[in-house]
Amino acid sequence: MMGTRPYRKGSGVRAIILVLLSAIPFWTAARDANDITGSARNESRGRAAVGDSVILIRLDRGMQEESQARTGQRGAFRLHVRHPGKAYLVRVLHEGVSYDQRAYAGDDLSIQVFDAASRVPRVSASIEILRAGTNGNLLHVSDMYELKNESSPPVTQTGGQTFEVYVPANAKMDSVLAAGPAKIGVLIPANPVPGEPGHYTVSFPLRPGETKFAFNYDLPYKGQAVFETRLAYPLKQLAIMIPPSMKFSSRSPAFRLLTTGRSDYQVQTANQLKAGEGPGFEVSGAGVLPALGDQAKSQAGTLPLTIPRPPAPDSDRALWSSFGRVDPQLQQTYSHSQSLVLGGLTAVLLGVCALLVWRARRTRRTYAARTTVPRAEGAQGLGPF
Repeated sequence: MMGTRPYRKGSGVRAIILVLLSAIPFWTAARDANDITGSARNESRGRAAVGDSVILIRLDRGMQEESQARTGQRGAFRLHVRHPGKAYLVRVLHEGVSYDQRAYAGDDLSIQVFDAASRVPRVSASIEILRAGTNGNLLHVSDMYELKNESSPPVTQTGGQTFEVYVPANAKMDSVLAAGPAKIGVLIPANPVPGEPGHYTVSFPLRPGETKFAFNYDLPYKGQAVFETRLAYPLKQLAIMIPPSMKFSSRSPAFRLLTTGRSDYQVQTANQLKAGEGPGFEVSGAGVLPALGDQAKSQAGTLPLTIPRPPAPDSDRALWSSFGRVDPQLQQTYSHSQSLVLGGLTAVLLGVCALLVWRARRTRRTYAARTTVPRAEGAQGLGPF
């Protein structure tokens, strides 16, 4: 006769609980795979950033907002991803300033934020690179600046006017591009100063680390153009790049010709300039700088990357990491001033800026009919360069 096991009260309930408990790791893993988690830390105060807004932005849909959250008591946040496999941007807003990081579903992020102030000490300009070439009866200029915020404790400089630039009075501003330490490019407006032709200001946060601006403009051109430089910050190095068929002249002894070993462009440099009035110069003649692609191929591997950079897309490396390259000849001559000239790679750097102008125009048309994402700077996002 077959025996029967006596029924124990509650055994069925325990079995169900055990099954549910065993399923928790699998459910958690599946949830985490479709979420982006992370934490925000206030590096100005050395503690977690509590109560900050966190925005999840889908990059393949023109900076389209997908969801929002807030940081918890330990600065932690979790964002559910609706489209795993797509590229996203996670934006943390702290004291009116955005701090962005690229992400995919399943990533766990650590985002640094900083307190904000209208004026921050230890902000300086590393380098200005001005690239000029003719286009019919116009002179097209791409003028790039790199600023460094080395405040301690680290604080972001923000407010109505964080940087100003002076261009020739008859210049027509085409576009202004900006990127902070996260190397996320945005289009920003340039605000003309009333009663001061050629004087523009921008409002873009100067976060701790490096911030880069590219001002792209055109000048009516009848064979010569005069530039009177004026600097908002002390500048370690100014580099002027023009085609070899054009002529550079200046009454200032500050400029010297940089030997680049190239015959398709020339570079003039001036070092250790003070804030205020800078050395003026004139360009004349006609000529077009070589195409970006040709220069990138010819310059690849010619100069060592002296400043380590985190991994970035190819276009990021071509544009931003070139600031870490130092020309060996100038390094020998100006080692005491920590010269930052780019030498032959100057063309690659600002050539990419010209490329981004075209991309920016296309982006403006594409994004006009799409959802606007909240951003502290009031800038128009281009996404990662």
